[in-house]
Amino acid sequence: MREPQIDYAAVFHALPGMVALLTPDLVYADANEDFLRLAGRTREQLLGQYIFDVFPENPNDPAAAGMRETRESMLRVVAGGERDTMALVRYDIEERERPGHWVKHYWSPVNAPVLDPDGNVMLVVHRVEEVTELIQARDGGGPDNDDRARVLEAELYTRARELQEINERLRRAHERDREVALALQEAMLPAPTPVGHHRAAVRYQPAVGTLNVCGDWYDLVDLPGDRIAVAVGDVVGHGLKAACVMGQLRSALSAAARVAEGPARALEALGLYARHVDGAESTTAVKTFIDWGTHTVVYSSAGHPPPALLGPDGTVVFLDRATDPPLGARPHHVPRPEATVPFVEGATLVLYTDGLIERRDEDIDAGLARLAGALVLHQRSDPETLADALLADLLPPTGNTDDTALVIIRL
Repeated sequence: MREPQIDYAAVFHALPGMVALLTPDLVYADANEDFLRLAGRTREQLLGQYIFDVFPENPNDPAAAGMRETRESMLRVVAGGERDTMALVRYDIEERERPGHWVKHYWSPVNAPVLDPDGNVMLVVHRVEEVTELIQARDGGGPDNDDRARVLEAELYTRARELQEINERLRRAHERDREVALALQEAMLPAPTPVGHHRAAVRYQPAVGTLNVCGDWYDLVDLPGDRIAVAVGDVVGHGLKAACVMGQLRSALSAAARVAEGPARALEALGLYARHVDGAESTTAVKTFIDWGTHTVVYSSAGHPPPALLGPDGTVVFLDRATDPPLGARPHHVPRPEATVPFVEGATLVLYTDGLIERRDEDIDAGLARLAGALVLHQRSDPETLADALLADLLPPTGNTDDTALVIIRL
């Protein structure tokens, strides 16, 4: 199917409402039919002319300010490259056929830039909504002392339209921010690569009221032999700043896991690196090395909530025997502890951030008990189903005020 050939010049001239195009010097480049008709000018009287030579200020009205306000609005557009919506203005126009006779017009203008590929303003779109009839509707253009009431009525109408435009601009800005956030999330928290033949599930849930990025992270790394390294971490704060810190720390810990002898050494390397990252103070993280050859989990925690090990028989053990302060909490480097726990085939390892369990009005032990109960309740579920069930059971239905990351590995 062939695309229709659109005559944009014809579309412009047929646009409903008054629309004109001006150069950055405020010289008319074009005007549509409604503009010519309602302004009472021919195309020849406009094109190539400075706007305020065509429409000067009414010399008979010392309080007239339509020309000044319109010029300031257009110059703001040229200087800043941003749309400018004007309040209602009274702009008297001299009749061409009756020199010296000025007709009142009430206009609600919007001035918008047209940018070239380099971002420079090459045209100004001057759109005018004629509201003169609205103001004069009550008494057919009665005495001037009633103008204020009618101007107020039109001003309310204009303000409502401005609010609609502001809401639309906010919506577009939110969409742009959301696109940036989604791209950032995808770059910093990509879908985990396959970890051999083992089944894993990950979840990432930012706090309500924030962009779709946060300071929580997860990481899964294949190691030589039948081993993997799994980590979760939590940067203080929310939003883009925390996410940027998170991206740096996640990458550093992922690299350290590939060369370190164990999780404690990997966290030590991360702690040294975090000293030079603004905003990394008080970050918590837990690192585990899972070895299917020896059926063991070696772990170390930097101030992070303990991973949970769910046995096939429904027992839940929290891995809390190798916990040290968060990153940057000590003034000097100190070796971190690590511990080893055995597992049997069919067990499940669960790593998470504090958003899953902590509530401001209760002790952390209550959150850990709630997690243990949910694990037992859903112990026969596969990792993907279990991940969804934990989020559904443990997070508030209206959304959480803290970020949440979750990793589940079937051992």
